[in-house]
Amino acid sequence: MVKFLDLQKLTQKYSAEIKAAADRVIDSGWFLQGRENEEFEAQYANYIGSKHCIGCANGLDALIWIFRAYVELGVMKAGDEVIVPANTYIATILAITENGLKPVLVEPTLDNLQIDENKIEEALTEKTKAICIVHLYGRCACTKKIIDICKSKNLKLIEDNAQAHGCTFEGVRTGNLGDAAGHSFYPGKNIGALGDAGAVTTSDGELAKTIRALANYGSSKKYVFKYCGRNSRLDEIQAAFLKVKLAHIEEDNKHRQEIAKFYYENIKNPLVRLPKKLSDANNVYHIFPVLCEKRDALQAHLSQNQIQTLIHYPIAPHKQECYKKWNSISLPITEKIHAQELSLPISPVLELEEAKEVVRAINEFNA
Repeated sequence: MVKFLDLQKLTQKYSAEIKAAADRVIDSGWFLQGRENEEFEAQYANYIGSKHCIGCANGLDALIWIFRAYVELGVMKAGDEVIVPANTYIATILAITENGLKPVLVEPTLDNLQIDENKIEEALTEKTKAICIVHLYGRCACTKKIIDICKSKNLKLIEDNAQAHGCTFEGVRTGNLGDAAGHSFYPGKNIGALGDAGAVTTSDGELAKTIRALANYGSSKKYVFKYCGRNSRLDEIQAAFLKVKLAHIEEDNKHRQEIAKFYYENIKNPLVRLPKKLSDANNVYHIFPVLCEKRDALQAHLSQNQIQTLIHYPIAPHKQECYKKWNSISLPITEKIHAQELSLPISPVLELEEAKEVVRAINEFNA
């Protein structure tokens, strides 16, 4: 069986370091808001290139706190609009609506699977306050045009960097391209915890201070509460695990890129469409997506050949029951991606021989 992602094997790869990190935290007797957290925040901020990193419970919370902080600081208010790619994972949109803001869904391009920069300006209104780009699949979503639009219209540029740890744009890491970024360290991510974890990066000191307070019950001083916040903190033990994973991110991403290169060079099936190939600087291959009109048949064929795949994502956000008011909206490119996307196995522990099996099975597909 070629697993989509062998988390057990991936954890075993760094088993000695992970166990040492766990022992260190257990022996310290300090489990929240301690040295491990401080060190990880400093190391990750240094890696991203931002001035501040604030650890929190998960990636969704990271995005929620960014928008909530902007509301608390008076930069945004209920009813203001945020441009967001229509084909994103629903967490991006949940973070916007959680704060009384209005997501404005913009179609992606079919070749790059990222927000179409040429459709953003027509979606802007006097209520637009931010553009939230999402580096889906590990592919950089940022462009010079998007940055220029934000500057000319005085909009906040927010990144959902949940899937692109280590990716860059013009020499700058994703997570440090705009005003603030949310990061997820869900176990399967390029930098994955052994449970839930997330972080916000920003170089805005006032925003960082506000987010840190919001995620600590609304308090920056013990038993003094400026905001109605929540408890959303990064555990010491997860911070310790993340320090281990961060130390290996470059080698792990390089292996992903080598597997992706093999896929691009060897998948030769007219029924299977590969997205536009980006430079390794612009893609860390959290996911390797392909498009196929006979997606379900292809997935069944691969399963019969003992190859696991996943779909990211089977139902578009505007077709979800939780956003019923959008269900009648037509977004044909987004809907096509959600109907055709299939994610192939890719990870730091996927062997070349396994990748060869994937390629062989895909090239034999003829439904």
